Amino acid sequence: MRLLLVADTHLPKRAKDLPEPVWDEVATADVVVHAGDWVDLDTFDALAMHSKRLVAVYGNNDGPELRAWLPEVARVTLGGVRLAVVHETGDAKGRAARCDAQYPDADILVFGHSHIPWDSTTPGGLRLLNPGSLTDRRRQPFCTYQTAEIRDGQLGDVELHELPPKG
Repeated sequence: MRLLLVADTHLPKRAKDLPEPVWDEVATADVVVHAGDWVDLDTFDALAMHSKRLVAVYGNNDGPELRAWLPEVARVTLGGVRLAVVHETGDAKGRAARCDAQYPDADILVFGHSHIPWDSTTPGGLRLLNPGSLTDRRRQPFCTYQTAEIRDGQLGDVELHELPPKG
């Protein structure tokens, strides 16, 4: 099962559309996971229409329209792997212990908010993944997203993808 992990799209404030390589990934992904900060309902509608399956949450920049459709935390089991998705996890300091305590029933936690790509495993064995942002790199060298595979009840092949600079 192929996963596409995205967050912090901030459309149309930071870009007019998702980058073309991301739309290509949407077409091949079995599941698209969006960790919030869509900003507009049109992006949600487009991603929902083009995804085979969408697992998504709202973020702090998402208004009442998106909050009416999306949960703050999503939980789903994919191929035997327990996945949780949330927008914010708080400060990087203490994140591992905090997430172990808040998500004891998950194998993987996908989050956003910082726009900083992240891939680590907590002492409790929880895999923490933040795909960064597709449209707003902030202080990062590139805009980014992640892909991953689930095979035989295990997460594997987690890859960070850098998008070419705009312009």
